[in-house]
Amino acid sequence: MPPSLTSFTDDALIAFDNLIDRTTGLVNPTIRLGVTGLSRSGKTVFISSLVHNLLNGGRLPLFEPVQSGRVSAVRLEPQPDDAVPRFQYEDHIRALVKERIWPDSTRAISELRITLDYQSASGWNRLFSPGRLSIDIVDYPGEWLLDLPLLAKDFRAFSEETLTLAKTGIRAELSRAWLAMTQATDAATAADETTARELATAFANYLKACKSDERSLSTLPPGRFLLPGDLDGSPALTFAPLVPPVEGKAQKGSLWAMMERRYEAYKSVVVKPFFREHFARLDRQIVLVDALQAINRGPEAVQDLERALTDVLACFRPGANSFFSSLLGRRIDRVLVAATKADHLHHESHDRLEALTRRLVERAIERIGMAGAGIEVMAIASVRATREATVKRDGHTLPVIVGTPMDRETIGGESFDGNRKTAIFPGDLPENPQWLFDALEGDAANVHLPEVNVVRFRPPELDESVGGIKLSVPHIRLDRAMQFLFGDRLA
Repeated sequence: MPPSLTSFTDDALIAFDNLIDRTTGLVNPTIRLGVTGLSRSGKTVFISSLVHNLLNGGRLPLFEPVQSGRVSAVRLEPQPDDAVPRFQYEDHIRALVKERIWPDSTRAISELRITLDYQSASGWNRLFSPGRLSIDIVDYPGEWLLDLPLLAKDFRAFSEETLTLAKTGIRAELSRAWLAMTQATDAATAADETTARELATAFANYLKACKSDERSLSTLPPGRFLLPGDLDGSPALTFAPLVPPVEGKAQKGSLWAMMERRYEAYKSVVVKPFFREHFARLDRQIVLVDALQAINRGPEAVQDLERALTDVLACFRPGANSFFSSLLGRRIDRVLVAATKADHLHHESHDRLEALTRRLVERAIERIGMAGAGIEVMAIASVRATREATVKRDGHTLPVIVGTPMDRETIGGESFDGNRKTAIFPGDLPENPQWLFDALEGDAANVHLPEVNVVRFRPPELDESVGGIKLSVPHIRLDRAMQFLFGDRLA
């Protein structure tokens, strides 16, 4: 994160918080893991499955500390931040396992601490380490992360960029009402609360339309316009981009001055506290993305996902931390970008989904000119809702996935009741994703993306052991994600 995003006072407060965290970590080793995602990518499901598999001895062959038998106990403990809502793991896992429904998505920040007792693989470490690691999982909406770049932009830059983007592609249709209202508004006119409220409402409606399932666009700051919470109706959320004045700075008392002041208030009241109190204290980060949904929605959604990843990765400074350097400027030293819902594809396409997402990340890294060290990409399914099978058709054997579609889900004109299973051919992703990006560099409107059947399946019915105990939640590569995110801290 560039230094200009924070003031000297912010840096001092961050350094103080880091000093407290590191001092506490000498007695109780702790790692803070940030979990966020874009456009219904499954943050709540990821955390619930991760915790459930650790607590219940899940099948984690690629998570070395568990596979080698070095983890002796796992438990939930009280979180260190009493002012932050607790992640309601028990409610979410009940919804997944007993009710077989997907839990509600993240709408605010929450936290959960899980502690692992383990035996170090190193004899030297066993002498000096207590053999205990607490993982503080910090769950927050992806929209909040996309707000961080606003700290480096003034109101004029924000207005110009937002208005320009709103005139492109499908956004031009979705923003028509708001743009018409904005174009008809003179920024130099006297400040008026009714005008400000009408513009803010129209702007928020445009952002909500972009986020809808039908569009699945990802670049949608300011994020609190979509998740206002207790700030709904406050001046800090009652502003909108304006057409900048032609000459110089708008006069005091003008609509522009009013909106500019509220934009700065949004950064001070919403964005900076999140950065200082939460984001700047993270050690590791996972960013979940629904690349399949973007592919299914078309070229513009893919381009928008790449734009969002560019903004997201620009917020991180991946790299190694030393104890002393982290006292002043904590660094997120590992970032995992995970393409979710791999269970919606046959395993033959899992590597292709990962390759496509990796290329998105590489292009984002190239755009912002940062090194890729400390950044990994995986295709995962936090909860595997399908199984694989084959069917014969016209003399050919086709790979299919089998699952229980959600109630009222429609496939090929057939509606399902939430109880009946079905097999579908999920479609194929290209072996080499580069052709897709080469095509997008040209006329994106005429690019034909691979057809992928994105079906909403219910969570699986868990198998039972001989004693009647439910087994842990099935997944795809969740153990590999654990190994990357905190396996080294259990060495």
